[in-house]
Amino acid sequence: MKKIFLISGKRKCGKDFISERLLNRLADRALIVRISEPIKKEWANKLQLDIQAMLSDGPYKEQYRRDMIVWSDEVRRRDYGFFCRAAMKQAPVDEVDYVIVSDVRRKNDIRWFRETYGPQMVQTLRLTSLPETRKARGWQFTVGVDDEPSECDLDDSSFDYVLANDKDDQSGEQLIDQIMAMLQIS
Repeated sequence: MKKIFLISGKRKCGKDFISERLLNRLADRALIVRISEPIKKEWANKLQLDIQAMLSDGPYKEQYRRDMIVWSDEVRRRDYGFFCRAAMKQAPVDEVDYVIVSDVRRKNDIRWFRETYGPQMVQTLRLTSLPETRKARGWQFTVGVDDEPSECDLDDSSFDYVLANDKDDQSGEQLIDQIMAMLQIS
């Protein structure tokens, strides 16, 4: 593994979209790791929910999001790296050059990756989108979700790169060209 790219941003700013396009461009040299995956799996098992629906981008998980956030915060208070470690254990990271972590949401997520893999291995990318762009993508402000650390903890952080994702580029290729250049990936 050469680099780990930590991608963060608010809900509906395009983290998954951009991560998938970057993965497509890097082909078999990369994989996507989602910190939210072990969170959703554990929560689904705990409440006997539909795991596939929890892992999707559909409305099913939204009805459980707030309680899942509260529960995952309790787990993080005991072990801030619990979900990062679980996500990385599930992934065959030794088989690729690049790991794309598509859903970094907290300072302690970044801290864990830098402490575990070293700051030279980790690069952070913050995606931004205007509220009207996010609304057009289906975002609606939700009290207890959008005003909690899971959405706001990184608001005052600095990142290696910040990139606006507001253009109506359906393929995302222009943004990926920019990201590949910024991250110096050939």
